Amino acid sequence: MAGKFVVVALSLFVTISLAAPVAFVKRNPYTFVLENPYSSTIFELGNVSYLANTQYPKAVVGADCEPATSSVPITVIKTNASTITKDTLESVIKSYLEADDVFNYDFLDGLYVSSSVKASLDTSAVDYLASFNASFLFLDDLVSSSGSLTTVSVKSPAELPAGPYLASLGSGSVSFATVYRLYPDKYRTFLFGAYDANDGQDNHLPLGVFLPKFWDPMIPVPSRIYFWGDDRPLAGERVAIKDLYDVKGLQTSGGSQAWAYITPTANDSATAVQQIIDLGGVVVGKQKLAQFASGANPWEWQDEHYPFNPRGDGWLTCSASSSGGGCSVAAYDWLDYAIGSDTGSSMRRPAAVSGIYGQRPSQGMISLERVLPLGGATDTAGVFSRDPYKWIKFAKNWYSPSLHQSSEITGLSTLQVPDSYAFPKTILYPTDYLPLNNSAAEPILQDFIANMSRIFNMTVKEFNFTATVQNWTDPIASNLTTLNGATGVINSWTAWTVIGKPLLTAWAALFDGRFPPIDPARRPGWRAFNETLYNQVTYDAALETKNRGVEWYETNLQYSTPESCSESVMLYDIGTGGLPSFREQSLNDSPDASYLAVLPKTAKITGANICPIFGCADFTIPIGQVPYQSNVTFHEEMVPVTINMVVKRGCDFMLYNMIEKLADEGVLKSVKTGRTAF
Repeated sequence: MAGKFVVVALSLFVTISLAAPVAFVKRNPYTFVLENPYSSTIFELGNVSYLANTQYPKAVVGADCEPATSSVPITVIKTNASTITKDTLESVIKSYLEADDVFNYDFLDGLYVSSSVKASLDTSAVDYLASFNASFLFLDDLVSSSGSLTTVSVKSPAELPAGPYLASLGSGSVSFATVYRLYPDKYRTFLFGAYDANDGQDNHLPLGVFLPKFWDPMIPVPSRIYFWGDDRPLAGERVAIKDLYDVKGLQTSGGSQAWAYITPTANDSATAVQQIIDLGGVVVGKQKLAQFASGANPWEWQDEHYPFNPRGDGWLTCSASSSGGGCSVAAYDWLDYAIGSDTGSSMRRPAAVSGIYGQRPSQGMISLERVLPLGGATDTAGVFSRDPYKWIKFAKNWYSPSLHQSSEITGLSTLQVPDSYAFPKTILYPTDYLPLNNSAAEPILQDFIANMSRIFNMTVKEFNFTATVQNWTDPIASNLTTLNGATGVINSWTAWTVIGKPLLTAWAALFDGRFPPIDPARRPGWRAFNETLYNQVTYDAALETKNRGVEWYETNLQYSTPESCSESVMLYDIGTGGLPSFREQSLNDSPDASYLAVLPKTAKITGANICPIFGCADFTIPIGQVPYQSNVTFHEEMVPVTINMVVKRGCDFMLYNMIEKLADEGVLKSVKTGRTAF
């Protein structure tokens, strides 16, 4: 009956034959801090804070015991060794310490040993446990222990993954609660932390607590050991969610306290979030965004305090609107991924300024059901990551064909996404968007282009994007102003009908006709919204205009050939070209700095607008960093250099395969957290 547990409790002061006196290892004692509103226990072991889900423990077993201690940090160990020695336990614990940031020696106040075969703990193992001054020993029914032990029988078995727990010993039962380490969000990228309720209803619970020693939100992360042996592709990966997406049991605010006030907590999770959970991912919290996914500058945020970018002098912008996600992945080793959205640039620019991987996928790649929209036919969902391989693995599993949006939503043809290794032959270098603004950054880009040319046998073609499109013979598809205006109609009508109008109506009814307190990015437009200009008729016409532009683009600029899904990869810069851009407005007026979203003098639209108009896939890739002299620290700092890679709609997986090959060749690398990306 491997995997089934019978618990045996023992105090180690019981007479045990030891070969030599035990040298005790000092452990930090369990210290109760508080109980949160959801009856979970927050405690400390030394200077590290934890949460234990004691309301909904992982397992509860009946036992005939009257323990003197009600809560004990314990460790579950699984082994297939028939004789469990000191070396056996030492090896397992060493692997826990090396692979997990939640477990430490303080969880050895108790030990729960499970074996897949009939086994026994020898004297050296008991001696080893005694060295930690352990209080309790729990044994699988297949495991025995040498020496004279006081046992407590258990009325029913339980199953537990290996790892650290908080055991609660009561009269007649023992429960084992999942443990989360609490990390302070010192860069203020989260609205609140969250954890799985384990209530059988798929709910999540918010962690809205501030501990006395920290001013920052506390983010709960579970032990990675719990997921050892789980073969789901994202098992145990920690994922933060932009607060546009519903997560069952949590409030969705869209970055607005007014919206949160009039809407209930989510009674289901967004399809895209549920996909992550089904793949084994762990939701650890909701993240800040520019209100209602607007493109607000840092100095325009009111409801939320703008997040901090860890790069450089710590005063750089996080961009918008997936700003919390981008900067959190650049900041925290304990966070694996962050989910954002991109309508106009909201994944790609945060990735650029924080020097990480992020993307706007092809239009229609994944369902946005139960996600607050900005543009019904322009919104996309993306993921931030520091590592190209992990980024690719996440995306290829997340973007399931079964979750593609329908043509009724996108207004475009049915999406086809071949997982192709037939790579493009042309690198498009648009001279109206390149070279990079910082002359020190352009050699980094040229090295990247040279490596692409060598690895994939590609030819570089310089061209003027604006002039190329304007030379098309179709009067609509060649008019970038008209095409850009169509996306504006799509965005304006969607946001107004789903968010703006319901919010204004509800707020006026609640507060004597008053307008809701919202940020300036939305206030003027919604106060004077003109439904004669933006309505369902103009929205439908805009969809037709967008589709017309996409069809011309995919015929004349980036098109499929028998040899490749996309004949070309177009490069451009969505960031600042290697110049710093700051959260403080006046600092951007320096000639050695830059605002974001600056329109090139010879272009009709920013590079960020190309794929929202033409539906293409646009990935932001970190390729280096350059120094700048900071007017904040008055010290030389480093700013990331990134480049954007664009391919025809539907060619995302081909582009991921190119990126993987570039990583194999050492051209692309994982980035670090903190001040510098490399």
